[in-house]
Order: sequence, then structure tokens, then C-alpha cells
Amino acid sequence: MSFAPAPPYRHGSAERTAVLLVNLGTPAAPTAAALRRYLAQFLWDPRVVEIPRPLWWLILHGVILRTRPAKSAAKYAAIWTPAGSPLLRWTQRQAECLQAELQARGHSGLIVRPAMRYGEPAIDKTLDALQADGATRVLVLPLYPQYAAATTASTIDAVAAWVARTRRVPELRFINRYHDDPGYIAALAASVRAHWARQPRGDKLVMSFHGVPARSLALGDPYHCECHKTARLLAEALGLGQGDYVVTFQSRLGRAKWLEPYTEPTVKKLAAQGIKRIDAICPGFAADNLETLEEIAMEAKEAFIGAGGEQFNFIDCLNDRPDWISALADLSLRHLQGWPGVASGVGAPSPAPIAAPTPAECAAQRQRALALGAVD
Repeated sequence: MSFAPAPPYRHGSAERTAVLLVNLGTPAAPTAAALRRYLAQFLWDPRVVEIPRPLWWLILHGVILRTRPAKSAAKYAAIWTPAGSPLLRWTQRQAECLQAELQARGHSGLIVRPAMRYGEPAIDKTLDALQADGATRVLVLPLYPQYAAATTASTIDAVAAWVARTRRVPELRFINRYHDDPGYIAALAASVRAHWARQPRGDKLVMSFHGVPARSLALGDPYHCECHKTARLLAEALGLGQGDYVVTFQSRLGRAKWLEPYTEPTVKKLAAQGIKRIDAICPGFAADNLETLEEIAMEAKEAFIGAGGEQFNFIDCLNDRPDWISALADLSLRHLQGWPGVASGVGAPSPAPIAAPTPAECAAQRQRALALGAVD
């Protein structure tokens, strides 16, 4: 086995630390050809579809990649902007804003770069570029608040694949989740309040998270629990009672049972129950993308109105909100502590550490999990 040569090294060069912001990915264009390439990479990931490879290859290449690209391209075309993919644009913007925020706090030596798990800019190419820029320490920050094997672990797989072919491996750290991070919850709550200041508050707040197969919960994936914790903390921050909001799951793929309740049937049911106005937010997405702008803001709205609802308001993702960028900076600095140049106290003080839960809080967490159907 051969390893890629390391970038040329200049003795006496300062070592640098980098933050790699990773999101899911996007096709290069809203065309069937671009979607075919993108879906072939995305859907072949065994973390995404856990079906024996020979059988799945036949289904993927014999059926899905022959029919789905054109349909998906039409959906992407509905949300594509003159600047290109909304997800790519927002992720790039988040990286730029995070670097500026860290520099404003006195961490001018930190590099922040965006990358995509599928499509471009690819994780391996971005890591190559960071090494060429002198980065010897990299904090990998997947922009998924709730851990899931299909997202967070898949990002780690991609970094590990790059490591496996790299001669000079940098120090690496990973952020697995931030579903209950105080800054993240505060930014979500502020975005909802800002929306309510512009638009009359709906009768119900729908919190829609991306779905995953229901079997993943039984296999030990904490995603379901972390989505519900995010929803509970957001509701508490907004002063909502249990009857004021509902947690749903979207983007089901295939016929297998996924986490329930599903978003579109739920909004139809709310309309049938006489709910006339709802607000929808997608807390699991750090930036607007196809699943928020088309599936929720368009399709779910059409389903709600078609079932008798009157007003459906979508609340934008956090995107480049200053409070969200500040929360990302706090999160990054907590995980960068101990690396040279980060814990020196230069500039603004480092964020306070988050206290571990007390035994009483752990007991309460257990009771809530059992109430949601946990076995133990």
C-alpha cells in the first residue's frame, strides 16, 4: 500500500490549527446528470443505506439512478439561486463568519474551511489543502446538531479514509454532537422569537427533524433521543407547553418504517383538527437546503393548505445569524482547548465549560426517555 506524499515542509514554519466545517453535500447543478453523480455517491454510503451491497447495487443502479435524478433535479431547480446551491452558499458563509468571529476574539492563526461529505468541496481535498496551508491540528465539526450514524459517523468515516492514505497525519479532534449546547438552543429560540415579531404566532409550532430508519433506534443510535431533547429545550426556552408544539420527522426514503410521526401526514392531521395557522422550524439543519426550502417551505405548506389550513410559515434555519456564529465559535473553542495558541487566553476569554449533568438530572433524563418508549 502506498501513501500520498506530504506537502513540502519548510523548517521553522509555524504550525497552524484548523476547524473543518462539514455539511452533508449538494449536487453541482440542478440537472439530472449532476444529481445522478451526487446520488450515486450519497446513496452508496453504507452508513446511509444498510442493505447488503450486492442487492443494494442492483436496486441503486437498476432502478433508483434511472428514475430519481430527474425528479430530484426538478426539486433542486425550485430552490437553486443565481449563486448556486443554498446549502453550499450558507456553509461557505458560515465558515467565513466563524473565521472572522474567531479572529475578533484574538485567534487570528486559526483556519476555518467548509467541506461536504458528498460532492464538492470534498472532505479529502479540503484536508489536503489544509495540510498545504500548514495545518497540523484539525478540529472536525460536522454541522449536525444531533448525532446519527448516517451523518456524523459517516463524516468520521470520510476523514478516516483520508487518514488511511495520508503519510503525515495531523492531530485530529471531532465534535460528535451539540444538540443541547446552550448557545445553539438560544440561537434557535431567538430565531423563533424574531419570526413571531414579524408574523403573527401560529397555533402550533412544528419542529421537523430529518428522519432515519426506526430500526436505528433499536440498534443504539441516539438520534431520536437527541432530537427530542433539542425540541424540549427549545420549547422550554420559548415558554411553550406540551400542547403548543409537535416533533415530527421528514424525508423518508423507501418503504421501511422510519421514525414517526412523519411531517406531512402530521400537518394534514393538524389541519383536519381545525388548526388554521402553524409555524414550522427544522432545528436539525444548520443551514437551509432542499429539505427545508422545498420539502417543508413548499411541499408541507401545500399539504397543510390543501387539507384546510390557512397559514403556514416556515422559519429559516440559523444560516449566518450572528448569535449562531457566536455559538459556533464558543463550541469550537471549547473543543480546541489545550492546543497551542488556543488556551493562551489571548483576546476574549474562553467560553465557560458546560457542567456535567447531576445524578438528579440523569434520573430525569431516564424518565423522559422511558416515557418516549425507551426499553432501558
